[in-house]
Amino acid sequence: MRIPITLNANGETHELYVEPRWTLLDVLRNELELRGAHRGCDSGDCGACTVLLAGEPVPACLVLAVDADGSEVVTVEGVASGTGLHPVQTSFVRRGAVQCGYCTPGMVISAVALLRDNPRPTEPEIRAAIAGNLCRCTGYSKIVEAILEASRV
Repeated sequence: MRIPITLNANGETHELYVEPRWTLLDVLRNELELRGAHRGCDSGDCGACTVLLAGEPVPACLVLAVDADGSEVVTVEGVASGTGLHPVQTSFVRRGAVQCGYCTPGMVISAVALLRDNPRPTEPEIRAAIAGNLCRCTGYSKIVEAILEASRV
């Protein structure tokens, strides 16, 4: 039995019928075809599926879609404005913080949330903000440098 929900995803309102067991990640990827949030661990440990839910970064694999009913969701596809990239996205590219790219969407979302709340973070504050996002390619240095650069824009 499907349940009706309404989601505002990246500024667009969607009325959907979802299975009670579907996660927000399932709905974003399979129903709304927003595939920026990646499926990683399915246990909230890797951060690959991080999105902003009501303004807060959360692992979309741990949120049931029915619990997100009526909420605003921002995925990596929704952080850019107009045709230009968000400063965090630009800095990630410029600093080489995107290697395989699997963790990048979740890292970008965590960084956007951090800079929204703390426009001039220190390196330890950046490392704390991305602690829930695992990266196996960059060693985090380039990611931290990219977020520091974005904070100066």
